[in-house]
Amino acid sequence: MVSSSPEVSGPDQPASPDAPANGALASTVPGLWRRMACWLYEGMLLFAVVFVSGWLFSTLGQMRDAMDSRRHLFQAFLFVVFGVYFVWFWAKGQTLAMKTWNIRIVDIHGQPVSQRRALARYLLSWIWFLPPLAAIAPFKLSGGESTVLIFGWVAVWAVLARFHPERQFWHDAWAGTRLITSKPMSRR
Repeated sequence: MVSSSPEVSGPDQPASPDAPANGALASTVPGLWRRMACWLYEGMLLFAVVFVSGWLFSTLGQMRDAMDSRRHLFQAFLFVVFGVYFVWFWAKGQTLAMKTWNIRIVDIHGQPVSQRRALARYLLSWIWFLPPLAAIAPFKLSGGESTVLIFGWVAVWAVLARFHPERQFWHDAWAGTRLITSKPMSRR
C-alpha cells in the first residue's frame, strides 16, 4: 500500500523552516513508522531490564508468587528502574533502540537533554499507558479487551503526532524535547 503522505510512507520529514540553522536541528524529524519501530524495539529491550529487576526484587524480597501482597511495591520499583534507565540514556542522547533506528533526542534548541528535562519527558511519556490503564482498573476487563484498549490508545496517541506542527509526539512538545534523525553518537 503506497501513500502520498510522507509520515505514513516512512520517509523523514524536514525540520521546520523556522528552526535555527545549527547542525542538530538541520536534521530531519524521523517518520512515524520509524519512531514506532524504535518504540517496539525499546519494549523488547526493556524485557531484559524487567527480567533482571524482577529477579533481583523477588529474590531479595523473598516473593514466592505474582499475587504477593507486595506486587504494588514491585510495580513502583519497576517505575523507578524504568525512570533511571530512560533518564540516564536520554541525558546521553540515545537509548540502544534509538541508536539502532538512528534517532536522537535533543531539546527544542538542538542541545543535549538535561537530566531534569529527561525526567520530565519520562513522566509525560506515561500518557502512552495511563489513560487505558485507568480505564481498565474499574471495569475489570479481560486480557483481550485490555490489549485492544491499550493498543488502540497507543495507535491514537501516535497518530495525534500528525497534528503537531513538527510532527513530534505531544509528550515531547510538553517536555521541551524533540526527536531527530541522527547517526549513533560516538563513544568519546
